[in-house]
Amino acid sequence: MIPIIGKLYREKGVTVLLHSRSLVNKSVISILRTHRFARQIEGEELSIEETLPFLEVLGGLDLGPCKIDLGRLVMAYRADGGGRSAAEFTAAVLAEVTDGNKAEGQGPRDVVLYGFGRIGRLVARLLIEKTGSGNGLNLRAVVVRKGGEGDLAKRASLLRRDSVHGQFNGTIKVDAENDSIIANGNVIRFIYSDDPTAIDYTAYGIDEAILIDNTGKWRDRQGLAQHLRPGIAKVVLTAPGKGDVPNIVHGVNHRGLDLSERVVSCASCTTNAIVPPLKAMDDEFGIVRGHVETVHSFTNDQNLLDNFHKADRRGRSAPFNLVLTETGAASAVAKAMPDFKAKITGNSIRVPTPDVSVAILNLQLERETTRAEVLEYLRRVSLSGPLSRNLDYTAATDVVSSDFIGSRAASIVDANATIVDGDTAILYLWYDNEFGYSCQVVRTVQYVSGIEYPTYPRLGGHDSAAAVPELVAQ
Repeated sequence: MIPIIGKLYREKGVTVLLHSRSLVNKSVISILRTHRFARQIEGEELSIEETLPFLEVLGGLDLGPCKIDLGRLVMAYRADGGGRSAAEFTAAVLAEVTDGNKAEGQGPRDVVLYGFGRIGRLVARLLIEKTGSGNGLNLRAVVVRKGGEGDLAKRASLLRRDSVHGQFNGTIKVDAENDSIIANGNVIRFIYSDDPTAIDYTAYGIDEAILIDNTGKWRDRQGLAQHLRPGIAKVVLTAPGKGDVPNIVHGVNHRGLDLSERVVSCASCTTNAIVPPLKAMDDEFGIVRGHVETVHSFTNDQNLLDNFHKADRRGRSAPFNLVLTETGAASAVAKAMPDFKAKITGNSIRVPTPDVSVAILNLQLERETTRAEVLEYLRRVSLSGPLSRNLDYTAATDVVSSDFIGSRAASIVDANATIVDGDTAILYLWYDNEFGYSCQVVRTVQYVSGIEYPTYPRLGGHDSAAAVPELVAQ
């Protein structure tokens, strides 16, 4: 399977998924685990013997850039194969993206990172991981302030090794003469500057790029617009935007974004964690009001030891204390879901862990329900439909925060911690506030770049135990 998946990705820009989970650049064990994951949908895991024939058919089709979900394909065949062969069925359901109907690649699209901190380096890893087809995002440059002697080598080392997320998957070389890092063959130029208005990106061969500002130094339109220099087409902020800057939570409101907009925000990690389940719960049960309490890992904004800080409590030692602080996530909900009328309040407690947080949503619903109904609904939402890339679900009884390091979901519903009593529902949502959020950022950048391709086959509901209603393009 691995050579076929790789060839489809490199040569045709086709991303092969299995129930919304990418199989590109995955190991044998990872592919087997993803097949086993299908038990949550169908009650039994998919077998390699069942999916391989369909994958072999895909390898022989004249496809353009798109995403193809093998899980959906097999489910559709089980429900409505009609005695046709795998080749006949696959050709029929993918007719709109093959031969003369195939999409043309919109990439590559240049990307510039402004800042190279926790989020910047993880976004860099994701962008490098996704390079291959030539039709995607192409990390061309990183802008940083020079940190002194050996700056480039130190930044390469930080990209190569991470105390939380482990080793970089590949090779990294330093080209000091050209101020560049070569990561898995990708040449990334480092531009040293502390003034965004002083950079002409076209001098580095960069054109129509998406700039991702992960410094958080500027959050309003006026400040972020400083990045709109020669070579930069759009700016994406990895922090809550202020004023009229659109706050985008991928999966919830990204499709409503005016693509002519040149400055957008990806909101905060906590906003991305709570908005998808809020959207899901409001759609099905209605929400009257709610409160979110986040138990959040400490960040670089806090002090290691007690010292001066402009905030009241964040100056106290982060690894030694539970630190009460505010969260802007509750107020940011209104920007992501303007039609959402329920009032949401919120607070946060910073705790002495380096990564992974949990948001506790206490919701008053418009109607009474049961725990079983809520969990079955959220399980289905996490497996199929417009939120399946953003919302995950676990029924494991013994999970703890470190189990979710590296999760690509915006948040994960903890089924065993869920409490439902009449019209009150309390949800516990795990989220990797670094890596999961970085995945959301990359998804948003793909969308604003015009290279987020739909998922096929596009299927309606099937009347079978395996099916879930309205399987729509991601």
